[in-house]
Amino acid sequence: MTDDTEVLPPDSDEEGGGPVKSFLEHLEDLRWTLVKVVMAVVIGMIVCLSGSNYIFDFLFWPLKKAQEKRTSPDAQVALILGTNQLAKFPATAFPVAGIATNRDSFYRIQPVEIGTNQVLAVVPEPNPPKEATYGMRVSVQVLGPAEAFNVAIQIMIYGGLTISAPFVILFLGQFILPALHVHEKRFLYRIAGAASVLFFAGVAFCYFVMMVVTLSATVEFAKWLGLGADLWRATEYISFMCWFMLGMGISFQLPLVLLTLVKIGLLDSAKLSQFRAYFYIAILIVAGFVTPDGNPLTMLLMSAPLIVLYEMTVVIAWWGARKEAAKVTVGDAE
Repeated sequence: MTDDTEVLPPDSDEEGGGPVKSFLEHLEDLRWTLVKVVMAVVIGMIVCLSGSNYIFDFLFWPLKKAQEKRTSPDAQVALILGTNQLAKFPATAFPVAGIATNRDSFYRIQPVEIGTNQVLAVVPEPNPPKEATYGMRVSVQVLGPAEAFNVAIQIMIYGGLTISAPFVILFLGQFILPALHVHEKRFLYRIAGAASVLFFAGVAFCYFVMMVVTLSATVEFAKWLGLGADLWRATEYISFMCWFMLGMGISFQLPLVLLTLVKIGLLDSAKLSQFRAYFYIAILIVAGFVTPDGNPLTMLLMSAPLIVLYEMTVVIAWWGARKEAAKVTVGDAE
């Protein structure tokens, strides 16, 4: 009796991408994947809405650091009443004789008894509140009865998508990976790992470096134009922060995109070096579009790490090509 059953290699199931399923079975898997993705996003939004105060503190940290930076070399005089700063202006414009004009001065307005009378007087303050020592002062407020709800919705959406992103990727991976071959899975793992590292590196650079400089430059630019910059909308500030960090994280994917093009043969180290000037111009154009405030200083600050990443990509592509050439030489010698 002849057995016509095809004998498969032991690892064929793994190499072939797993067991074969019918269309309805794939549809059922997709349905449950979408259900888990939606549930992850909803739970993430609920968690972020519950911890909105902590998210606010996180988003306001760059603004606090920007306010602590001294943006003007001129000595300042701050007037304090209770725990509030009433005014701050150059020491040379303070209408009191004998005030030092080479260092910052802090004065408190408080009642003083003179004889039987009690009057308001300006007295030196040796221990000013921290806010009075800030180089700039910006207040983020809600300017409308419904804006507080808009702020909560922004926090819920941005934060929920961020928190649920790892779970969404996990669920999608559980649906897609079984259909891939082993070498395809390895390549996907490397791409996902590199993309995650680059994305979070871009977000961290934006949060700890760029945002502090950008917010300071924004206030100084507004003052240079003769505009006030001491009151910002909460919705605009949160949107600005989230989109800026997202844009920087996406921009840091440049080396991954270029190395992928090198891997599939569309580019090589020679072409990357040849077109360096064009890529620099493209980076500046992209930075101009991605930068939310259109500030030239912010655009240049955003372009600098991208240019460094581009040069690193050229070096990696050159090293990879040299390594491949060495393998070919060894193979020919054998």
